[in-house]
Amino acid sequence: MINNKMLDALNDQINAEFWSAFLYLSMSADFESKGFEGFAHWFRVQYKEESEHALKIFDYINDRGGTVRLHAIKEVTQTWPTPLAAFEDVLTHELKVTSLIHNLMDIAVQEKDYATQNFLRWYIDEQVEEEKNATAIIEKLKRVGDGGGLVYIDKELKKR
Repeated sequence: MINNKMLDALNDQINAEFWSAFLYLSMSADFESKGFEGFAHWFRVQYKEESEHALKIFDYINDRGGTVRLHAIKEVTQTWPTPLAAFEDVLTHELKVTSLIHNLMDIAVQEKDYATQNFLRWYIDEQVEEEKNATAIIEKLKRVGDGGGLVYIDKELKKR
């Protein structure tokens, strides 16, 4: 059985993961409308991944005998001036998510909830990957600027 403090924090994280999913879906829509099919595809894949992260916590709560409580999703940004601006927002957002996951781990340690500590290790590893991917794309975008290199990066991101 999961205690209420941990349960509340995990329910909040479900909301944060779904908000992340909506953010990425919004990015996908924006870049699709601008003709950047690769960027739009990358963001759509990220949307699906974030939704899966939320559902993984959803299932974990149910497996531990808790009650899932879904909250309203706050509005997300709708447009970005450039792919670089979008990915800078991605990195900022993923750093925030990392801090949320670390806070969850802090609660699990505090509450001596070893099962949740074990469960959260996957999310900690996942956030390392998320930050690494965003940083790598930002570095590429900075190197190519607003020129023809964007077409190459767009093509590469469509392979994801």
